[in-house]
Amino acid sequence: MTMSNLILALDQGTTSSRSMLFNQNFNVCGQSQKEFTQHFPDSGWVEHDPMDIWRTTLETSQEVMANAGITASDIAAIGITNQRETTLIWDRKTGLPVYNAIVWQDRRTAALCSELKHLNHETLVSEKTGLLLDPYFSATKIAWILDNTPGARQSAERGELAFGTVDTWLLWNLTDGKSHATDATNASRTLLYNIHSGQWDDYLLDLFNIPRQLLPDVKDSAADFGSTQLFGKPIKIYGIAGDQHAATIGQACFEPGMMKSTYGTGCFALLNTGTTAVKSNNRMLTTIAYQLEGKTTYALEGSIFIAGAAVQWLRDGLGIIDSAKHSGELAAQADNHQQVYMIPAFTGLGAPWWDADARGALIGLTRGTGPAEISCAALESACYQTLDLLNAMQADWGDSAKVVLRVDGGMVASDWTMQRLADILQTQVDRPVIAETTALGAAWLAGSKAGLWPDQAGFAKRWQLDKTFDKQMGKAERDCKVAGWNIAIRRVLTN
Repeated sequence: MTMSNLILALDQGTTSSRSMLFNQNFNVCGQSQKEFTQHFPDSGWVEHDPMDIWRTTLETSQEVMANAGITASDIAAIGITNQRETTLIWDRKTGLPVYNAIVWQDRRTAALCSELKHLNHETLVSEKTGLLLDPYFSATKIAWILDNTPGARQSAERGELAFGTVDTWLLWNLTDGKSHATDATNASRTLLYNIHSGQWDDYLLDLFNIPRQLLPDVKDSAADFGSTQLFGKPIKIYGIAGDQHAATIGQACFEPGMMKSTYGTGCFALLNTGTTAVKSNNRMLTTIAYQLEGKTTYALEGSIFIAGAAVQWLRDGLGIIDSAKHSGELAAQADNHQQVYMIPAFTGLGAPWWDADARGALIGLTRGTGPAEISCAALESACYQTLDLLNAMQADWGDSAKVVLRVDGGMVASDWTMQRLADILQTQVDRPVIAETTALGAAWLAGSKAGLWPDQAGFAKRWQLDKTFDKQMGKAERDCKVAGWNIAIRRVLTN
């Protein structure tokens, strides 16, 4: 009899879908990744074809299994992690989407959010959800699809349609429509879920005019989400968490006060606050870090909309680099006497500014400014924005102790960028052996539920450090650079 000792992690991101196989020692045994098309039908609008999301997820999972020479019998369980807030609605009978997926970056509902703020709804919404009234979250996207797709609202009210974030869409397709569910982390990002009571909230559903029958069931992050029959034999789906929550788990940030920051398309920092849902006075988000065995662990989160996407722009928009790896090499050649700042507000600014109407800028240009200085500014922008988040979180958390930051995501492969991050933050930055910790976190949820992987304490002991970056830049130089950033970012703010 074959021993099922592998975990398949499905990591569905903003620009690509990836499938990874992990063994019992948490080592990666194989991976497959496919990019898919981004759609920009109007200014500030970002969409995905839902079928692209599903197709690339299925293809990469099949490919990683084929390349590893394994079958479904070798896989103990599947874990799913996903781009959050991205909103899909589909027909329950046909399984076909009624509209494209509206991506988390999309700003089309900014006017509706402003109207609700003007009507003084934000305070109560924030108390219930820990979030702000911003187009980033799912609720106004759902309302937009229902109101702008012919017949959609009427179908939704008849119970004929289903809403889901990307995890729910994948789960529906994996289980052939048998499971319409999500986990508490993804539910907490919709503006419809009360993070204190652990329920979809009637007040919020009424405020956004969303029929309850659209919504999925909400479960723990490690739970029985059903089985998939698509790989020859049934495989249990035992874990789901939004990407930033999965990365928090993958970094073993299980203790209050531990912090991780993920550098992908955007940048997302989470600070574990334990069983206390800390209310932010600095426009951070209060969110669910994870939910296990019915116990909710909370976090403060800061969201930066554009991090790695700025490097993509250097490659695809400006054409000054051939690959993302080239950005760090080019930045290292920059003239240190130039103070060039990139404000990458391509789709507005996230925390702590939350300015949906802000737009990007390059500030401090001279005749001597070239590709190296622009590349440097793009990478430094992620560092400065992380500093803004860290300062706000420390003010909310009330803990002025030295922070040790655990980092992950595609950008952390650049030693130059991580050293600059340590310099700007003036703190220690730890990079793990496995940088893609979103997939690792999803794998741990599934593996622990399957009884294959250890509990939280056992997993934390096995976390492996690749490299530590300590500050090297002098405080005077760093303070001068930060002061310039503070001046630059205020030039693009509209609120």
